[in-house]
Amino acid sequence: MKSLADGLPPEIARQIHPDWRKNEAAYWAVRDQLLGQYRDRWIGFADGAVVASGTSPVAVFHAAEATGRNPFVTCVGHEDEPTRMRRVSFPYDRSYPGEPLPVLPLEFRPVSGSPGVTLARVIADTGADASALPWADCQRLQLTAAQGRPGWMGGVAGGTAPTLHFRLWVYVDGQEHPCRLQADFIGTERILGRDVLNRLEILFRGPAGEVVVNP
Repeated sequence: MKSLADGLPPEIARQIHPDWRKNEAAYWAVRDQLLGQYRDRWIGFADGAVVASGTSPVAVFHAAEATGRNPFVTCVGHEDEPTRMRRVSFPYDRSYPGEPLPVLPLEFRPVSGSPGVTLARVIADTGADASALPWADCQRLQLTAAQGRPGWMGGVAGGTAPTLHFRLWVYVDGQEHPCRLQADFIGTERILGRDVLNRLEILFRGPAGEVVVNP
């Protein structure tokens, strides 16, 4: 079976960790055996075993990555379904062509507990399954393709596009929150998805043009 990594730009695909490719191939070799116990659940698979499982993709991704074993993370029975990056507009950034968008500055941290990089104009998008940054921003965060986990994201340029998943944290209102970041090799927008938004209390004050975190 063709590897997810082979859908990436060639210069990126060459940098994917070989252990991740090994774990991806090993998963497919036993996938039918996993269906009975793990169908519709997210799992992390490494060295021939399930190293994390659950219903939350961001929680499973972080737990699997914490093993340091370059795991293959997927939703069993839904392996080919992309992470959806839908667009929901709110009236906040009035310079946006069309309906204005709710945007906020956010600090993205590659290492928990250590200062990261604060990025402006991050769109709070309740329609996005996960967060996404352009590849140029990922490079500012000193993320490399060797650290990423190949996958697919949908809704970009009207279709499906290859991506890399990264384990990050978003620092907002004095707290860190785990993030399942997608690298966007096509678009230029910064998106905060439900992987983080669902962990926050957020008030969208459209008429006032204001986003309030933990009101």
